[in-house]
Amino acid sequence: MTILGYEFGNQSLVEEALTTPSFRMSSPSARDNQRLEFLGDAVLGLLATDWLYENNPDSREGDLTGRRQHMVSSAALCEAADRLGFASSLRRNKGASPLPKNSKTIADAVEAVIGAAWLDGGLAAARKVFDYLGLAGNSRFGELDGNPKSKLQHITQATTPPRTPVYRMVKAEGTSDKPVFTVEVAVEGVGCAEGVAGSIKDAEVAAAAALLRRIS
Repeated sequence: MTILGYEFGNQSLVEEALTTPSFRMSSPSARDNQRLEFLGDAVLGLLATDWLYENNPDSREGDLTGRRQHMVSSAALCEAADRLGFASSLRRNKGASPLPKNSKTIADAVEAVIGAAWLDGGLAAARKVFDYLGLAGNSRFGELDGNPKSKLQHITQATTPPRTPVYRMVKAEGTSDKPVFTVEVAVEGVGCAEGVAGSIKDAEVAAAAALLRRIS
C-alpha cells in the first residue's frame, strides 16, 4: 500500500498510522496512531534539520530554528495533507463529522505515517515521505513577514499545544460608501488584539499585525 509517496511493506504499520484515537470508540481493540506520531515527530524534526543544514550553509542557528518551526508546524503539515487529499485515508469513528483542514488529528496522522515509514524502511523511507509532502517549500521564514495573518498562524501553530487564531467582528460603523470595521483576533494562551479598517479582510490583517507586535 502506498501512502504519501512511500510503498509500505508492512501493511499493519500503515493501518496503525491511519487509525485516529476516535476510531477506538467503535473498535476498542484497535491500536491508534499516537505512539507512531510520537516517533514521527522526532523523525520529522531530524529530516527538517538535515535539509535546512544542507541547503542553508550561511544561516545561523537562530534562523535555522525559526525555519524549522515553520516546516514542521501543524499548519504546514495540514496544508500539505489538504493538497494531497490525505485526510480521506484516515480511519475514524463511524458517523464522525468532517475534520477541519487545520485539525491536529490530521497533522498527527502525517507524523504517524513518517514514523511508520521509519520503522518500515529506515531513514530513506521516511525521507521519501518528507520529500513527497513538499515541506521544504515552507522553509522560507522571511516570506511570511509581509502577511501578518499567515505569520501569526504559523507562529501559533508551532506552539505546544498548537493554537489557531480566531477572528471576530466587533463592530461595523461608518456609512455604506465608507464603512469602518473593527475585528478582534484571539489566540488562546497567547493574547488578543483589535484592528480597524475599511474592509473586514483588511481589519483582520490589522488585528493580526497588532497581536504580532504585542507578542514579539
